[in-house]
Amino acid sequence: MLRPNNIDTIVAQATPFGRGGVAVVRLSGPIIRSIMRALFGCELTPRQATYLPFKNSNGCLIDQGLAIFFEAPHSFTGEDILELQCHGSPVVVDLLLQHTLSLGARIARPGEFSERAFLNSKIDLTQAEAIADLIAATGTRAARLALQSLQGEFSKAIHAINKKIIALRTYIEAMIDFSEEDIELISDTAITEQLQRIITGLMQLTTGAKQGSLLREGITVVIMGEPNVGKSSLLNCLSEKEIAIVTETPGTTRDVLRDTILIAGIPTHIIDTAGIRESDDLVEQEGMRRAYQEIEKADLVIRVTDATTDIQNTTINNTCTLTILLEKAGIHPAPTHQNNCPIITIRNKIDLLSELPSLTQHENHICVALSAKTGVGVDLLKNAIQSHVGLHAQEEGLFLARRRHLDALSKTTTHITDALNQLQTTRSIVFIAEDLRLAQQSLNEITGEFTSDDLLGSIFSTFCIGK
Repeated sequence: MLRPNNIDTIVAQATPFGRGGVAVVRLSGPIIRSIMRALFGCELTPRQATYLPFKNSNGCLIDQGLAIFFEAPHSFTGEDILELQCHGSPVVVDLLLQHTLSLGARIARPGEFSERAFLNSKIDLTQAEAIADLIAATGTRAARLALQSLQGEFSKAIHAINKKIIALRTYIEAMIDFSEEDIELISDTAITEQLQRIITGLMQLTTGAKQGSLLREGITVVIMGEPNVGKSSLLNCLSEKEIAIVTETPGTTRDVLRDTILIAGIPTHIIDTAGIRESDDLVEQEGMRRAYQEIEKADLVIRVTDATTDIQNTTINNTCTLTILLEKAGIHPAPTHQNNCPIITIRNKIDLLSELPSLTQHENHICVALSAKTGVGVDLLKNAIQSHVGLHAQEEGLFLARRRHLDALSKTTTHITDALNQLQTTRSIVFIAEDLRLAQQSLNEITGEFTSDDLLGSIFSTFCIGK
C-alpha cells in the first residue's frame, strides 16, 4: 500500500474557486513550522486561531487574516497542518499559494489530504468516501447518511460482521493446524448456525446499502409516449420550471431533455424523449432512436397517454403496449430489459374531461390519471415513483453505499454461501477455511484494511482539490 511521502508538504485552496468573502488555503506536511516562521515571523500555538499579517519573502504584506495550526498527530491528516483564512480574492489566494510553493510546498493532488488521513489511520476508506459524498449530497437525507458514514456507522456494521467471520475462521483454522492436539471440535450444526447468522447479517447490510445507494446515485425515469400527449408538459410540471417547449404541434420535442428533481429525498433524473410514431422525417427518426436508447437504460418508464383519446389503454398490458408502440415506429428490437423495467401509465389531460385524479393498480402495472397542465394528480405520480423505489421513511440501517461497496458485499455473501455448501457436501474444513478467508478479504476491501494502490488512486482522484 502507498504511504505518504514525508518529504512533501502539500498545499491547496480548500474553498471553492472564485470570489467570496473568505477563502481557506490548507497546508499539510513536515515543513509547516518553517513556513509559519516565513509567513508570520513566529510559530503559532496549536489549535488557536490567530489574527495576523501574511507576508511574502520580501516582508511585503500579502493579506491579513486568521491562521490556525494543528500539530501532528492531532490533525485531520495526522501531519502538521496550517490553515490560512484570507480574503476571498483569487489574486490574494494565488499570491499565498505561490509564496508557499516558493517555501517548499507543492500543490496537492485531488483528494490528497483525505488520502493522507486514510494512510495515517485517521479515517478508514468508507469515512474518506463519506467526505466526498457529504460534499456532493443533493438532498438532506443523503447528507445525513453521509455524515453517519463519516462518523463511522457504516464501518461499525462492517466490523461487526467481520468479527463473526474472524471468530469462526480462527476456530476452524485451529482445528486444521492442531488436529492432533486435544481441541474441542465444533459441531457441523454449530458451524451451520454461525454461517447462517453471518449470511443474515450480510443480507440486512446489503439491503440497507442498496437503499442508501439510491439516495446517493438516484434513479433514472424516462417519459415516453406518442406525440402531443403531454410528455413535455409533465417534465415541466415535475421540474416546476419551463424546461421544454410546449405547443399544440405534434413532434415539438425531437431531442432528449433532462432535469434532476428530488422525490422523497431521492435524486430523480427525469428524461423527456421525442414522441414515438411512424415518421419519414430523418430528424424525428433520430429523436426516436435516442428515446429508445434512454428507455433501455431507465430504472422506470412513464408512458404518457392522452385521456381524451386513449381511455381504453388503462386495461392493456403495459409492457405489450410499450413494445407495440416502439415497433410501430420502426424501432427493432424492443428493449432487452422491458420485462424488468417497471412502467407507469399516465392518463394525461383529465382536466378536459372534468375527471378526478386517481391511482389504480392493475394486474401488472400502475395507472395514474392526472393533468400535467394544472398539476392535479402529480402528487399521486410522485407517490407511485416512491413506491417503485421502495425506500423506507426510516433511515436506521441505511448507508450511503457506493457500487464498489455493493460488489464487495455480494462477493462476501457468495464466499460465505460457498462455505455453507462445502459443509453440506464435502465437509472439508480446509475448503471452509479458505472460503472464510476470501470472505474476510472481500469485506475488508470496503474499509480499506485490504485494498490495492490502484483502487486508492481511483477513489481519491474523484475528490475535490483541498480535501
